Amino acid sequence: MDKPLIVQSDRTILLEVDNPAYTEARDYLVRFAELVKSPEHVHTYRLTPLSLWNAAASGLDAETVIQVLSELSKYPLPANVVTDIREYMGRYGKVKLVAQGGEMCLVTADPAIALEILSNKRVKEYIKGRRDDCTLLIDPWERGLVKQALIKIGYPVEDLAGYVPGAPLKFNLRKFTLSGEPFNLRDYQREAAEIFYASGSSKGGSGVIVLPCGAGKTIVGLAVMALTQCYTLILVTNVTAARQWLTEIRDKTDLPEDLVGEYTGEKKEIRPVTVTTYQIITHRRKKGEDYPHFQLFNQQDWGLIIYDEVHLLPAPIFRITAELQARRRLGLTATLVREDGREDDVFSLIGPKKYDIPWKQLEAQGWIAKATCYEVRLNLPPEDRLSYAVADDREKHRVAATNPDKDAVVEAIVEAHKGEQILVIGQYLEQLERLAKRLGAPLITGKTANREREQLYQAFREGKLPCLVVSKVANFALDLPEASVAIQVSGTFGSRQEEAQRLGRILRPKKSGLPASFYSLVTRDTVEQQYAMHRQLFLTEQGYRYEIIGPERLLSQGVEKAERGKIVSLAEWKQRAGKK
Repeated sequence: MDKPLIVQSDRTILLEVDNPAYTEARDYLVRFAELVKSPEHVHTYRLTPLSLWNAAASGLDAETVIQVLSELSKYPLPANVVTDIREYMGRYGKVKLVAQGGEMCLVTADPAIALEILSNKRVKEYIKGRRDDCTLLIDPWERGLVKQALIKIGYPVEDLAGYVPGAPLKFNLRKFTLSGEPFNLRDYQREAAEIFYASGSSKGGSGVIVLPCGAGKTIVGLAVMALTQCYTLILVTNVTAARQWLTEIRDKTDLPEDLVGEYTGEKKEIRPVTVTTYQIITHRRKKGEDYPHFQLFNQQDWGLIIYDEVHLLPAPIFRITAELQARRRLGLTATLVREDGREDDVFSLIGPKKYDIPWKQLEAQGWIAKATCYEVRLNLPPEDRLSYAVADDREKHRVAATNPDKDAVVEAIVEAHKGEQILVIGQYLEQLERLAKRLGAPLITGKTANREREQLYQAFREGKLPCLVVSKVANFALDLPEASVAIQVSGTFGSRQEEAQRLGRILRPKKSGLPASFYSLVTRDTVEQQYAMHRQLFLTEQGYRYEIIGPERLLSQGVEKAERGKIVSLAEWKQRAGKK
């Protein structure tokens, strides 16, 4: 068999998409390499220190990585790559954080490493003493800051110092939900929770679980809560997500109502299990002031802190998390990709990746819906080309993203999927308002009151509303199980995490059995097309391919579905749709 990889001396890896072993190789690479770009025929991955440290933390060893690459590579591995893999993966755990004799200690087997740490300006301010040549003493409350500093100089710390148990809280997961349906953890959910907890040992209790949207990350959070049996603080992206967590806790645990609280802009309940939002925690009246709601972290003896959508963790939460290293910390996410480059802070302060499973594997098992992705490329109308040509880069993106010809294509897609539950998602409010009016569909933005949002979401869940137009407020933690079509009309430049989250809105398996269809509308030969390629990287890494199509096919399908006769041109569709 022709092997699919070429491993290069700069630590990049080329993967042939059309090779019979493509899928096998991709599923291996995702465990220890990062996808860099994904054109049609050859995908490029890169081995990075962080990707190799995460692999080491998850239990992979250097020899296994080298063996996999050797078996799948067309040519012998470059000697420097073999050396780099061994050296980088070997660095994880060279410095350990342990509790010894009532002291918090950095321990290494190599006196030279201890001396290097003592000599480094970034780290030495946190060292308060030295027990011997290989043991350095730090203040317990600087545990997180030390780990942050050490990873910057190439020493990812293995934290074995343990955790405070937190106030005990006895409860059970239900065997039947409140509606009477049987409730059991799926195998991968149970496995993820148990790997995180690691039987309560010092090696368990902090880290990140990576699962696709729709695969039940909230259920994994509940399973971890059931293992730890302690007071728990849960941080989520917004009030809608908070309410969904509260609903799941009541539905799937036997915790009494008075032990579960909501701490948001609307309520300030502090209880043994408290769900709050990143917005309220980071809210302050004036720039430069302290964050008044940080006091929530000290209001209870928390034994577990859960960070939902951890890839969105705001910078101020990193700061307070650095002070919370004695508490168990669980990060939940569909992707560890951060657009601000702070993945190493997630590694240091929340913990390394503990569990990851390929999206396509769960799709094959029927746990998430089968999805087809389309990139629909349109031309920019002649009347907009001049304004595009003279605009700066940011404005170029807006002109391309709000291309008015997208409106007709959206209408055609909606017609082609009549009878399904459809989300139209975008970034620019003027564009969304225009589409909502054209489609006769409600619009949900950040300005929509929480009560109105919940009413519209519920009407959509019940099938009373077939279509919703939503801004980026719907990117995260939105449970709309029967949504089977998502139409992305505009996005946040080249955000890979946003692309993954938007596909995730439609990945829950449908009672109707319908597959999921994801359409991304892109203006051809503009910066939006370049951003689209970058946006798709994470999903490509997970095994999704985008079928690139022109608008005519969709317009034709939409008109046929609407029984208006076959139309093959955008101009004719506009004319028939009443657009001058």
